[in-house]
Amino acid sequence: MNGPTAEGRKRGAARKAGDGPAAEGRKLSRSFSWLAFLGTLLVIAGIVGLIYTGVATLTSMLLFGWLLLIGGLVALAHAIESRGTNYFWLGVVVAALNLAAGVVVIRHPEGTAEALTMFAALLFLTGGVFRLVGSVVVRGPQMGWTLLQGAFGLLLGLLVLFDWPHSSLYVLGVFFSLALLFDGLGLIAIGIGGRRIVSMVSDRLEGRGLDDRGGDRLGGRGAGRGAERLDAPAPATDSPPKAPRDGQK
Repeated sequence: MNGPTAEGRKRGAARKAGDGPAAEGRKLSRSFSWLAFLGTLLVIAGIVGLIYTGVATLTSMLLFGWLLLIGGLVALAHAIESRGTNYFWLGVVVAALNLAAGVVVIRHPEGTAEALTMFAALLFLTGGVFRLVGSVVVRGPQMGWTLLQGAFGLLLGLLVLFDWPHSSLYVLGVFFSLALLFDGLGLIAIGIGGRRIVSMVSDRLEGRGLDDRGGDRLGGRGAGRGAERLDAPAPATDSPPKAPRDGQK
């Protein structure tokens, strides 16, 4: 049996080269589809959290507590691995603080929400005052925007502080839900945009592959025809050569 010809090997290599970008494009499209799906779930969770702000606040507190517990366990494991070093006792103290804070947050989520809401109100107040004073003193090119940000932060801090502790039932839940909503919208935008870019690149690569194959076919036909013309024998003549005349030598 004869082995594969050179033309067959070229066709196989061309098919493999064409299938490689297509397969990678399909994988990237699936990845971007999963990103868009995850973004959709986050958007749904954010909308539900904005509707049920109290549940969102308690959920955020419980998640925060479990994150503190997991961080404390990880810090404790690192501290145990670093026995005999100066980092050991510092790691033990950090792990103990994280574990204690996680237990307190999980057992008293409402009290933790009240404390964090008060802390957030004080941050808004101090940030707004510093922006207002800084914009008036510096008088930079963005003075108007800085004044607006400072006034908004000051007003938000006062509203949260005057309604405390009742504001702790919805403030953290609203912030948590808005974070989920905007993160989900960002993931959806990345997923849809990535799929469009991948489809455009794949179409261009497929178009170039088709053009290259068409050029190879046309070139092969032209080369074959040229070879046939070069190898074609000269036309045969049946008439015998003429004899020279008497006056010609």
